[in-house]
Amino acid sequence: MDVEQKINYLKMVDIFQDLSKAEMEEMDRTTTMSTCQRGKIFYRPEDQSEVLFILKKGRVQLYRLSTDGKKLVVATIDAGTIFGEMAIIGQGMQNTFAEAADDCLLCVMSRPDVERLVLSKPAVALRIMRVMAGRLRRAEMQLEEIAFRSIPSRLAALILRLRREQGDIIYGYTHQDLADAIGTYRETATQALNDFKAKGLLDIGRKRIEVLDAEGLEAVAAT
Repeated sequence: MDVEQKINYLKMVDIFQDLSKAEMEEMDRTTTMSTCQRGKIFYRPEDQSEVLFILKKGRVQLYRLSTDGKKLVVATIDAGTIFGEMAIIGQGMQNTFAEAADDCLLCVMSRPDVERLVLSKPAVALRIMRVMAGRLRRAEMQLEEIAFRSIPSRLAALILRLRREQGDIIYGYTHQDLADAIGTYRETATQALNDFKAKGLLDIGRKRIEVLDAEGLEAVAAT
């Protein structure tokens, strides 16, 4: 990948949008770009990583594991943003795994380079804070849903959120992915999906969900 292409990728990342040409060239010198396949583990709870990951393509899941191995996805990171920021501010990995949900293209930036950047460019620090605040807000909403909503309600709400991002046809999510995102078992999520299909709310294919009745899903999500 040439320098110009790499800089163009970095310009599209939300926290770097107002950097000057000289600053972007410095970013090129201080970051390493690489590709990885789905399933790659970027860090584990016990790791002491001090790098910031900048995701250009693909998706990354942040999740926790219970003592019996049950997986709960606490965030799904989409292309054009960052992850690993908690380690940069000295908070460790917060008992969290980070795993590539798709094949990914990403850059890695060291803690000293991040610190130099935020000290010289406060707007970048503010954007990182907004990213962290947004993830905290979504985590709080997820906790509330798990505590107070039924599994069909949680699943319907998740599908509606994905619809807002992708449109009526949602790609890239297995039944296991959906189950992990709402804190349940794959079999339970599959049963709920089949119920939605039987009621004409959606159609299901391989890593494909087509929303047929958004109003009907909204009614389920509200229960």
